[in-house]
Amino acid sequence: MNNIFIKSFFLLILIYFVITVVVYFFQRKLLYHPFSPQITGEGLIHNFETINFKTSDNFELKGWFHLKNSNKKTILFLHGNAGNLDNRIDKLNFLGNMDINFLIISWRGYSGNPGNPSETGLYKDALGGIEWLNKKGISNDRIILYGESLGTAITTEVAQNENFAGIILEAPFTSMVDMGQKIYPIFPVKFLLKDKYESKNKIKNIKSPILVLHGRKDKIVPFYMGEKIFEMANSPKFKYFTDLDDHMMNFDEKLVNEIDLFIRNLN
Repeated sequence: MNNIFIKSFFLLILIYFVITVVVYFFQRKLLYHPFSPQITGEGLIHNFETINFKTSDNFELKGWFHLKNSNKKTILFLHGNAGNLDNRIDKLNFLGNMDINFLIISWRGYSGNPGNPSETGLYKDALGGIEWLNKKGISNDRIILYGESLGTAITTEVAQNENFAGIILEAPFTSMVDMGQKIYPIFPVKFLLKDKYESKNKIKNIKSPILVLHGRKDKIVPFYMGEKIFEMANSPKFKYFTDLDDHMMNFDEKLVNEIDLFIRNLN
């Protein structure tokens, strides 16, 4: 009996070890979901230009740029971990109705772009988008960074100690370590995770006005994480928390008005 118990115990240990190794080596497949590489822009009601920009490590990536007037503020939209540019068309249609320009960029490995996504890589992609806008004569103090889900962590990273016009965080999380421990509690996530996205350690370094958007029904990023990010953020800060929104936020009239009001009140 003892012999069977010992064998079963070591078998379970072996299975756990094998699963842990598999999770470690395939973790980025679990985190990043580019889906279809094809993008069309079909359904986007605003005029836009398909642009290409280079990152500091020499990847050429795609984006869509809608320009009303270079003197107006510009939203740089940093999307989440799943899908492609086409999946954000509904949001872009609402944002384009406001008195702003917008640039949405697609990450390396997404929307037909070369490369493979990683934390350091996506930071470089965002900085490449900012640099492209700067070269167009749009300075940081005229740029509003909009981060969606995973994009909130990238926004938080690049916004540190910079003078952006404003920051919008939709469904932000405290860190990918915290997220991983919630989803995979049996694994030593802190030691296994390559891409940690520690927003909670960076949010205090943001000096720009911040608007945090989050729904209490979010089944992917727990609402308490968005609440924590808001609590830790410097003033001036604003929040739009709803009782019914899941992941992502429902772009209804109330949310759109909240974003528009935030933008119009920026310096």
